[in-house]
Amino acid sequence: MSASEGAAFDARAALEPPVDHPFGPDNLPYGLFTVLGQQPGVPGESDGRRRVGVRFGEAVLDAGAAAEALGSPHAQLLGADRLNPLLAAGRSTWRAVRAELRSWLTEPRHRETVARFLRPLSAVRLHLPFDVADFVDFYASEHHATNVGRIFRPDGAALTPNWKHLPIGYHGRAGGVVVSGTPVTRPNGQRLLPSEGALPQFGPSTRLDFEAEVGFVVGTPSVPGESVPLDAFREHVFGVTLVNDWSARDIQSWEYVPLGPFLSKSFATSVSPWITPLDALDAARTAPPLRDVPPLPYLDDATAPEPGGIDVRLTVRLNGHPVAEPPFSAMYWTAAQQLAHLTVNGAALRTGDLYASGTVSGPEPGQRGCLLELTWNGQQPLQLPDGERRFLEDGDEVTLTAWAPGPEGTRVGLGEVTGRVRGATPQC
Repeated sequence: MSASEGAAFDARAALEPPVDHPFGPDNLPYGLFTVLGQQPGVPGESDGRRRVGVRFGEAVLDAGAAAEALGSPHAQLLGADRLNPLLAAGRSTWRAVRAELRSWLTEPRHRETVARFLRPLSAVRLHLPFDVADFVDFYASEHHATNVGRIFRPDGAALTPNWKHLPIGYHGRAGGVVVSGTPVTRPNGQRLLPSEGALPQFGPSTRLDFEAEVGFVVGTPSVPGESVPLDAFREHVFGVTLVNDWSARDIQSWEYVPLGPFLSKSFATSVSPWITPLDALDAARTAPPLRDVPPLPYLDDATAPEPGGIDVRLTVRLNGHPVAEPPFSAMYWTAAQQLAHLTVNGAALRTGDLYASGTVSGPEPGQRGCLLELTWNGQQPLQLPDGERRFLEDGDEVTLTAWAPGPEGTRVGLGEVTGRVRGATPQC
């Protein structure tokens, strides 16, 4: 029975999650929460104050309160009402705070103190954990880009001439980034309907899609005019989160020439409420796919000190039914290469920048990370227990989950991201 159903919360038991729990001591992702209300055995009041939290098993640690009680030098950072101050503090601080948290949650000498600041997940509301400065979305999966090319250019080359020379991307809208659980309103826009001739029509998108992606959160800013080299990736990227970059395919196909996605993407981008520290994914590092076109020097990671790929294994569920398992390890361009390209012209990083990988897809049909690929642009509809799907319908709920290999055979979970589609807003 959950706390919300009346059972008292056992903080001591919460400090001992199963050894195979994906949110164990090798993970410790950060989030932002408010307390829902006084519940049996749960400390704290529903005062509306946002607190930095760290997930441990099925509980959340009030990191700021614990830091203050334990006399941590990082109490001010962890006591903030968002993650941005911690993000800006830099890698040495990130590592020191992470070591403290692990000590607090695993060492018996801290058990009595820490237990006072644990709350069950059922007793909190999770929020967007950081203020998003800029949002950039890439197009880094060769499998996805090839499938899209085959769909829209069946008689031409699947990949554009520049694709294997640079990580293609576009600047999105930071204000459209929303936390998991936020309803996604079907967007209105211009669409070119074959049945209506050569003139566009205005109305709700009829080809709404999800895109399963992995996002990277920037902590340390960079100097304007200076680029960030591949080997500085860890100095700037704080952590990793799951991303659903919702896409209106009919609006997109009409608007994207010649400047790319605009209104077809900016209406909503959902992210997980949990940011997994980059260091938690050390055991998941893997070599990226072989490249048949040598990259330019600033993107050449052949002699990098560590593998650039990350073995994150995603699952996409539509209304609870698994529809795809995209492998992030198959991405052609790595997160470090994306960051290097993002800044090579001197564009400065800011604390809270978010950049996403683009749709994650693998070589197999069941590894495609969007409905555009899974249904081959609606020509091969998915057969689900609740009906046929070519694209998303009102009321549909999409959930992304993921895990990565951790130390000694453990799993490191990434916080899920969920969004439910609601009908378009009526237009006058």
